[in-house]
Amino acid sequence: MRQLIIVISATFMCNPITSAQYSSTGDRVLATSGSPKVKVFDRDGVELCETLRGDMYLVDMKRTKGHVAGVSGAAWHPKIKEEFLTCASDGTCRIWHVDDAAKSQRHVVKPRAMGGLKTHPSACTYSRDGHLVAAACTDGSLQMWDHRKAYVSTTMLVRDGHQRGTETSSIVFSYDNVSVATRGGDETLKLWDVRQFRKPVHNASGLFNKFPMTDCLFSPNDQLVVTGTSLERGETLGQLHFFLRSTFEKVAQLPVAEGHVIRAVWHPRINQLLLGCGSGVCKVLYDPDKSHRGALLCAGKKKSKSKQMDVVMNTQVITPHALPMFREPRARSTHKQAEKARQDPKKSRRPDLPQGKSGTGGRVAVGGSTMASYIMRTLGVEAKKREEGDPREALLKHAKEAAENPYWVTPAYAKTQPKQIFQPVENSDEPDSKKRKT
Repeated sequence: MRQLIIVISATFMCNPITSAQYSSTGDRVLATSGSPKVKVFDRDGVELCETLRGDMYLVDMKRTKGHVAGVSGAAWHPKIKEEFLTCASDGTCRIWHVDDAAKSQRHVVKPRAMGGLKTHPSACTYSRDGHLVAAACTDGSLQMWDHRKAYVSTTMLVRDGHQRGTETSSIVFSYDNVSVATRGGDETLKLWDVRQFRKPVHNASGLFNKFPMTDCLFSPNDQLVVTGTSLERGETLGQLHFFLRSTFEKVAQLPVAEGHVIRAVWHPRINQLLLGCGSGVCKVLYDPDKSHRGALLCAGKKKSKSKQMDVVMNTQVITPHALPMFREPRARSTHKQAEKARQDPKKSRRPDLPQGKSGTGGRVAVGGSTMASYIMRTLGVEAKKREEGDPREALLKHAKEAAENPYWVTPAYAKTQPKQIFQPVENSDEPDSKKRKT
């Protein structure tokens, strides 16, 4: 469950999650936030579909493919597991289907205020049999439509259900589909009869509420109506109020936690009451005798006590692997092993080193450092010469022959300058850059 909550919160990015409801079969989760989009997940947290956001520049909301303002409420159909209902601040209630919710809605219901003006639904729900669609609006009206007919006109309508200008945070049907409970922003909790839907049967006041999503609900046996209250100035504990459905007499008032009591769910099978508070705390109320499973699975477990030994004996423990013959060698450092393998020519696969003057090991050393000398010495055209010789001595060998039989430079200056003139050598300490050029 914690993992599913983390997945849902991550998909809505910066928008706070206002509600998360399981379908009637329990295989899907409907999550709403302050955005116009609604998402449906499976039990593993995989996103199944996401509704579209409508075009905000269209005047007729029936022509848009989704909500254009923040969603204020949502509910699953109790009989059709693929259908769900949403209401938003754009003044519409929309009926969706999971299979085609990513394309468009199935139906658009537009609640109307007095004189046909636009009003915003703040809460919506289905009846227990799924035949009625109910919405509570900000003008104080309570409106219902028949799910089996066209949503043109309302089947049941009350104009002054709650104070005008307040947000009715919750509307819920009883299990027998006879009564309807509404939680208003005017600090009231009202009980209505569907058969005489004109004025409330019972009314409880003085229930402070400053959140637009405070819940009210019926007990599984339809005998109690439950709601929570917000903290007023000076209060520290949020309260949970229980009223008898028949007389609306307050039978219990429980302090829950240090925070506002906002969300409430009474599971009919396990008979446990789950409460969500404004401080981020979730409380579970149960009866050890009448509740089943759920919180009882972990609440009944006792904390294990650590066993203390009264007598401590000094015993010597000998293990076979502690002996040297059974001890496994420790793994050496990989860096040291790599350095040692680098020095080994076989492990490092070092290539053959170049040969010196003479060949060894069956390898013939071929002299020469250029391609021409390599070819000449390989073919035997030129005798091998040592490259370590002095080049000055090699030039002086031809100095005598060049002086006796000049060929290139001396014959050119034989008539014009028979006597050679050389530059005199000057001994000067001046640097070359300061010397006068001649």
